[in-house]
Amino acid sequence: MLYAVLFEDNASLGADVRRRHMAAHLSFLERNAARIRAAGPLSAASGDPAGGLWVVEADSPDAVDALVKADPFWPTGLRHSVRILRWSQVFADGRRLI
Repeated sequence: MLYAVLFEDNASLGADVRRRHMAAHLSFLERNAARIRAAGPLSAASGDPAGGLWVVEADSPDAVDALVKADPFWPTGLRHSVRILRWSQVFADGRRLI
């Protein structure tokens, strides 16, 4: 199953926390590339950081939650909230999948 994971960051922690832990976070994404199919930051219309988005392949929401909590960003408090949503992909690469 595919899941969309939406992260909202804690605005009070800012860029310093992100910068200090970015190398470990990126290494984590690389180590988990078989499950994390895509990942990247989200920005507000102003350009300010607003969180992130992952597309994860996993057997259950609990497996996705465990992956989120293993991310080096997790213990820093950077993540203000996390939403794990099941995603049914119906369109990709210019064609219907159903």
